[in-house]
Amino acid sequence: MTTWRTAGPTRRRGGISLLSAILVIWLVIGLIAAIQRNYFKSSSETCAGAGTITVTILAGPLNYLGANPKISCHLPQPSK
Repeated sequence: MTTWRTAGPTRRRGGISLLSAILVIWLVIGLIAAIQRNYFKSSSETCAGAGTITVTILAGPLNYLGANPKISCHLPQPSK
């Protein structure tokens, strides 16, 4: 009797799914920090505002350890 085997592993690796879960939790904590700082309620749609929101989310739990990331950027003005 012949048994057939698949070419690759059929199970997911535990390390990859654990890493994904940690990454999602990290980003959710950063999103909560951005919401608590009212970054989404401000009406200024500048690159600095978007950058600050982005780095706050990426900083994740570091926000609660004292990190307060801010981004400033200056775009060139069109010539007159």
